[in-house]
Amino acid sequence: MRTLVISPNWIGDAVMAQPLLQLLRQAHPDRPIDVLAPAWVAPVWYAMAEVDSVIETPFRHGALQLRERWTFARQLRQRGYADAYVLPNTLKFALIPWLAGIPQRVGYVGEMRYGLLNVVHRQDKLAPRPMVAFYAALANPPATVVPLPAQLPRPTLMVDETSRTATFQQSGLASDRPLVVFAPGAEFGAAKRWPITHFAELARLLEEAVPDVQIVILGSKKDLPIGDAIVTLSPATNNLAGATPLRDAIAIIAQADAVISNDSGLLHIASALNRKIVALYGPTDPNHAPPFSDVSRSLSLGLECAPCRQRECPLGHHRCMKDMSAEMVMGALREMDGGG
Repeated sequence: MRTLVISPNWIGDAVMAQPLLQLLRQAHPDRPIDVLAPAWVAPVWYAMAEVDSVIETPFRHGALQLRERWTFARQLRQRGYADAYVLPNTLKFALIPWLAGIPQRVGYVGEMRYGLLNVVHRQDKLAPRPMVAFYAALANPPATVVPLPAQLPRPTLMVDETSRTATFQQSGLASDRPLVVFAPGAEFGAAKRWPITHFAELARLLEEAVPDVQIVILGSKKDLPIGDAIVTLSPATNNLAGATPLRDAIAIIAQADAVISNDSGLLHIASALNRKIVALYGPTDPNHAPPFSDVSRSLSLGLECAPCRQRECPLGHHRCMKDMSAEMVMGALREMDGGG
């Protein structure tokens, strides 16, 4: 018998779901875990030791594709699943394990999923669970009170040394020089993004403090213009956004001496790789999805209007990010290095 986990569509959420897999493996050490994931999230699951197989979804994003899901579910039926954990809150993903005849189907209430799921979890919308606790709770029977992140395993990704070395060589990076990664994107929306000018100023401060530092910008193709704008203001930075597949970005982050990131998927990848991190929070709550590295700093100005959780600043000033200076971030980096 096997276990099926249906992945969220967000990279950061996939990382924060990893403690659930640790708990499932502890409960059933001999039961292989397969993960059904979209192609853009799959590299995260490949980096998890608990995953036996990653099955990439053939569906278009946002489309119901009922006939295709029925055909796909028939194929899954042959793999002999005892249970399925449906992490997205949508109807269309809850359909798959139901159509596949998987006996135990676990997930949150979501949209119109009664009957499709037969182990249904709920959470208080006025007091949402931190993301790691949100997913990890699915390993146990539904409960009102669930373990907090401090009581749970922390997200952990693995990158083998061969992949690290090969990726460094292909990217033109030097293994004998300090490496700082900037992650200036945020798929959720512009409100999460620290200003381009601030990243450029931080690059200048880093170059003054560590003359041989390598600064690499990582992100998706959507982040390419942001990276180019930073390079225009700080030519010594290296923009690999859009040019580096997620698999390679994970390998580069695994070698980083420090990562400066908005609240984004790459932040949580760096956390699960136990890198030094300065995490920049504006419209989102730093306690909801914090980094779990041994050494990290979560910066938030704590303005009265935050966390608004909006894609764009509803007040038009974006002070939660603009007023967070490069000097503040540099100070956090120095603090993590013992004041050096």
